[in-house]
Amino acid sequence: MNYKLLIQYDGTDFHGWQVQENDRTIQGELERVVGMLEDTKVNVIGSGRTDAGVHAEGQVANVILNRTFTPDKLRSAINGNLWRDIRIMKVEKAADEFHARFSAKRKTYMYRIVNAPVMSPFWRRFAHHEHKPLDVAGMTGAARLFLGEHDWTAFASAHSDGDSRIRTVFDCTIESHWDSRASANVLEFRISANGFLRYMVRSIVGTLIEVGRGEKDSDTIHRAIVSGDRSLAGKTAPAHGLTLLKVDSE
Repeated sequence: MNYKLLIQYDGTDFHGWQVQENDRTIQGELERVVGMLEDTKVNVIGSGRTDAGVHAEGQVANVILNRTFTPDKLRSAINGNLWRDIRIMKVEKAADEFHARFSAKRKTYMYRIVNAPVMSPFWRRFAHHEHKPLDVAGMTGAARLFLGEHDWTAFASAHSDGDSRIRTVFDCTIESHWDSRASANVLEFRISANGFLRYMVRSIVGTLIEVGRGEKDSDTIHRAIVSGDRSLAGKTAPAHGLTLLKVDSE
């Protein structure tokens, strides 16, 4: 039976999604626990890899099991053996052909920034602190340049998987709202695409931060996209501000 898992995790203490021999990872934890339930080695397939320190509110995975569980019992059994920084929120029986990675058609990430002189300790694990005032209107205008199908070489790691670096960005928006717990404005960057290269979201956000500081302009972003010159893009924003918000499957 093929099971679809909806997963949330605080990525602070994980070395990303993918199994690593000597480090704690999301995939490693799930395969350890589900393997105990199945009493054999299993392969938990994620919709995509998240890097060390990146969080998820809506990661999707699937696993094929020989044993039969009701969705609720499988969810309870997995959660009962996981540490509290990762949880299976929902389990569904899926079609045999469902594959979390290849069936994913759209992914949405959220990057959060607390824009204030002082960083609230309540946000330190889930948002980046930017103490300099940011020009939200300027960033919003520049964000439109990232829409559409492009080669994202300038905004990705040199070691990104796959041969093609072409992706289509459907949505790139910035919202600012007052957060009473932070006593500050929190900026939320929402970016959706049919797929992402490694560090792509964080590179886009880092570039927009530099626009907000007045250090980079729209012409530079356009040249970076067209030329693929990584030196024209901004610094990669820190991982802890990033959350995988949602994965839409076919």
